[in-house]
Amino acid sequence: MLEQGVFDHIREQYGIEADYPFEKYPEIASFRHKDNKKWFGLIMHVSGVKLGLDTTSVISVINLKIDDPVFREILIEQPGIIPAYHMNKRQWITVFLDGTVQKERVFDLIDASFAATASAKKKTKERGIKEWIIPSNPKYYDVIKAFEEADEIDWKQGAGIRSGDIIYLYVGAPVSAILYKCRVTETNIPYNYQDRNLTIKALMKIKLLKRYDKNSFTFKVLNDEYGIFAVRGPRGVPFSLSEALNQ
Repeated sequence: MLEQGVFDHIREQYGIEADYPFEKYPEIASFRHKDNKKWFGLIMHVSGVKLGLDTTSVISVINLKIDDPVFREILIEQPGIIPAYHMNKRQWITVFLDGTVQKERVFDLIDASFAATASAKKKTKERGIKEWIIPSNPKYYDVIKAFEEADEIDWKQGAGIRSGDIIYLYVGAPVSAILYKCRVTETNIPYNYQDRNLTIKALMKIKLLKRYDKNSFTFKVLNDEYGIFAVRGPRGVPFSLSEALNQ
């Protein structure tokens, strides 16, 4: 059922049908970009033994590309996700389609792989508003006080973040929770600051849109329900978490 859901998701989301490039292995389905012909997904049926499992049963899996090495390391610690079978293990992962990984999570990872393998032209053209989780360390900056005094503040410019993007500020210990939703209103403001803990070369302005109760999106909730095991720098927001944050 989940494998068919993957075919349906890719068809509906991207208008792409599977092709079957291996004459010797006609059951292997690949999904390619229409322009650069790069794969962003490969479905295979593999014996559990070959995947490191204690079973000879055949399991449906999909190989997906993950550009961010930190994110990839986090993913392969989760049940149902391993370093890629028969592909570059430094950039690709294998995701089980046996129900171990929730459908929404599988779809999120397919979308991430599609973005990672897109042509530079498509990335520039199709880049819409993006949602980010960004950490805030109370030891270095009191963001709670800052938002009590103003609804728009300056923040360190994050790589890849553009004007119009949405920022969810995760406030570290002792709070350890997402507290704020903000919109980026201006980027790449020249700034030069450095100490032993922090280097800032540019700022962006972020405007407060919404506050969250400190008990709603705690680190435990992010970990247990959305597979987020660390918030060390700007990172994308999984689709399922985005839905919850926007309810």
